[in-house]
Amino acid sequence: MISVARNEASAEFFDGTARGELLVRRCPRCSPLIAPNVPQCPACGSTELTWVPASGRATLVTWTVVPVPGGGHVVAGIVELAEGPWLHARIRGVAPEDLAEGIALGVGFERHEDGEAVPVFHA
Repeated sequence: MISVARNEASAEFFDGTARGELLVRRCPRCSPLIAPNVPQCPACGSTELTWVPASGRATLVTWTVVPVPGGGHVVAGIVELAEGPWLHARIRGVAPEDLAEGIALGVGFERHEDGEAVPVFHA
């Protein structure tokens, strides 16, 4: 069972995923886009970050295939969003033998038992 923890810092991100929108952070001081879980700008150190929508387009950077007891597997990966930030996410719809660095992916959302929608990426 996977548990997703909403807190004050992640509430806006999960509000976005509930709407089917992938949000990333932007630094208003120096403008880079930053992954949703990063609390401060790596360029200037600002913690005054805003939320902006991402396109949902990504490429696969790396992955691991995890066998599931009783058969099957789960693919966990790191994707690079078209806008630049990297995210950890589950990869769906790609057979393990077809996984390759750089394949194009698009975001979708799955709702977990705790009610939160999380991003997953599909080929």
